[in-house]
Amino acid sequence: VVTLLNLRQTETRSPYFTSVAGDARDLSRYGDQSFDVVFSNSVIEHVGELADQRRMADEVRRVGRRYFVQTPNRYFPIEPHFLFPGFQFLPEATRVWLLGNCRLGTYERVTDPRKALELVREIRLLSLKEFRRLFPGARFYRERFCGLTKSFIAYAGW
Repeated sequence: VVTLLNLRQTETRSPYFTSVAGDARDLSRYGDQSFDVVFSNSVIEHVGELADQRRMADEVRRVGRRYFVQTPNRYFPIEPHFLFPGFQFLPEATRVWLLGNCRLGTYERVTDPRKALELVREIRLLSLKEFRRLFPGARFYRERFCGLTKSFIAYAGW
């Protein structure tokens, strides 16, 4: 059975999938190495600050006998969520202003400045150095696009 962990439980139509609501930073309901494989694709950059990302990484390593975690590269020139060159390096106030005045990526204009700030703060991209520290002992793969590293994958247990 595949367990799908999301912030909200979703409906599944297959007996081979079960959906649970939860937080990847706290998997205390699961025992050590209780999953054959933990797979996470572009989640860790959404869980909060570096300390929150560490909590998620610790939980992934604890509950999975094997894991595969992917995240975008902070230094790829196009920010992958907002599809704006260098967006991740702009001052927070500039990013909020851009969200309030432009359609970026899949985001419509966000006219509420508090909501725009929340969206800006929701994403914290990782460098390879930070990602390596979160997953000691893992192997790393660089996904490339046009010769540039667009994302990283940490994997272990294989």
